[in-house]
Amino acid sequence: MTEALDKADKIRTFNEKSLLIVDDDNPFRERLSRAMEKKGFIVSQAESVKNAINAVRVKKPAFVVVDLRLSDGNGLEIVKEINNLELKSRVVMLTGYGNIPTAVAAIKQGAIDYLAKPADADDVEKALLADPDKKPQPPENPMSADRVKWEHIHRVFELCNRNVSETARRLKMHRRTLQRILSKRSPR
Repeated sequence: MTEALDKADKIRTFNEKSLLIVDDDNPFRERLSRAMEKKGFIVSQAESVKNAINAVRVKKPAFVVVDLRLSDGNGLEIVKEINNLELKSRVVMLTGYGNIPTAVAAIKQGAIDYLAKPADADDVEKALLADPDKKPQPPENPMSADRVKWEHIHRVFELCNRNVSETARRLKMHRRTLQRILSKRSPR
């Protein structure tokens, strides 16, 4: 109970509570928006890079949650625009395709944290309100090693335009082994 009060008190310490959530997954964006409103944020939404950049220019939000892959581009473009406008927004990147190079790129562009989907409202709130001078806490429910491997294989598969032979060559694995992995459901 005291932790919930501490979080509520923490958001109260911020004068500006505006939060922009950018994601092209409408049900996820709506759920996250409702949850963040309950936590005390003043939420606005955008579903594309273009709409988000317009919203950032007009509203200048204090907090921003951005999906990496959007239907019309890359969420890093939004982070770059926030940087160009010299806003002091706290930006958290979300993605279903977590990997080290994109995490590094997000942090270099000005994001304060990088979360793999599915991230819940508590994870997002913790990342947005974290002390920037302290090292972030490890996630409560991290992805399993099998899940990370599965995500990486599927990301490379998508980057190779779903070409099994090219993906197998780049991953240095047998094509049939790759086909078996691709036909299975994602591990938890």
